[in-house]
Amino acid sequence: MAKVVIIGAGGVGGVVTHKCAQLIDVFDEIVLASRNEDKCKKIAMQLNRNIETAQVDADNVPELVELFNKHKPELVINVALPYQDLTIMDACLEAGVNYLDTANYEPLDTAKFEYKWQWAYQEKFKKAGLMALLGSGFDPGATNVFTAYLNKHYFDEIHYLDIIDVNGGDHGYPFATNFNPEINIREVTAECRHWEDGRFIESPAMSLKQEFTCPEDVGSFNIYRMYHEELESLTKHLPSIKKAQFWMSFGDSYLKHLEVLGNVGMTGIEAIEFQGQKIVPIQFLKELLPDPSTLGPRTVGKTCIGVHARGIKDGKEKTAYLYNICDHQDCYKEVQSQAISYTTGVPAMIGAKMMLEGKWKEAGVFNIEQMDPDPFMHDMNLYGLSWKVIEDPGFDLI
Repeated sequence: MAKVVIIGAGGVGGVVTHKCAQLIDVFDEIVLASRNEDKCKKIAMQLNRNIETAQVDADNVPELVELFNKHKPELVINVALPYQDLTIMDACLEAGVNYLDTANYEPLDTAKFEYKWQWAYQEKFKKAGLMALLGSGFDPGATNVFTAYLNKHYFDEIHYLDIIDVNGGDHGYPFATNFNPEINIREVTAECRHWEDGRFIESPAMSLKQEFTCPEDVGSFNIYRMYHEELESLTKHLPSIKKAQFWMSFGDSYLKHLEVLGNVGMTGIEAIEFQGQKIVPIQFLKELLPDPSTLGPRTVGKTCIGVHARGIKDGKEKTAYLYNICDHQDCYKEVQSQAISYTTGVPAMIGAKMMLEGKWKEAGVFNIEQMDPDPFMHDMNLYGLSWKVIEDPGFDLI
């Protein structure tokens, strides 16, 4: 049906490539590009069909344009670093290509997660007749679609929203991150923001904790409130929401290591002088930590990610919890990845499929919850991320 260029050959890029390669009737030509083409070739060797690989610097607009003009894809799937969103969007505009990503733009020198930079491209994409779909991962991504689906089928208005991300997996390391260490640590240590009474309220990172028991015997975990970018778009596009929070689980070992690393300056994002050259501590730390793409064989356990909504249906108060559970080892057997990369990569493939099939097709810049959730939710059940809804679950959330 269409040709796509996938940019990024990390853990998520590997999953996206595997899943796209499974659907030859939709993704009949695939080009996988990265700064390190050897990583692309390694992924390509895992597949049972041929794909092309390429080397590209995603910070370099002319290089990107040259790549896009050479291959003439219908869609670019951006699973590179969030710092590179704008250069890839610029290149897509210049080459006349549709765009999809899984995480919002973040300036390299500031741990600030906002959509304003990408939303500013609305008129450019609309005028060019191109579509840019933002945040088609899991959170953001599937959680946004979960919210839109609940809003469409279970509520007249959602008033209270809690997004709960639990990773009950164990990789066996004292400290490691399940996706890019630099992005993960910047995200976790950023100032917390939650939506309440029409505005964002700030608080120290992970200063609010509660226990959450997952369904289907996944277990009970400490979850901590933190900021995540889907809160910004969901509260904009679903104005009935009075309060929205994001929660993520962390083990004691992870938190203790993170605290010590922060205390000694290893999570810093400002460059320092070291032996005559500039280094950024968190980028150096990234090189010392295990590569998330290598965690698949050793990670056991399950993830449980979902949304808990409370609101009104037919004039009565109602609650509902929509969630997915994903087994780390099942993911590894299918695509040689742990579940964190899998749960991000599969929605990226499905979002791309929605665009290429014309089910989601409109000029401009859009967050995923602005699209019809039904075909996406249908495909989640088909392609590895089955979901369930519990009505009135009785959770007691803060």
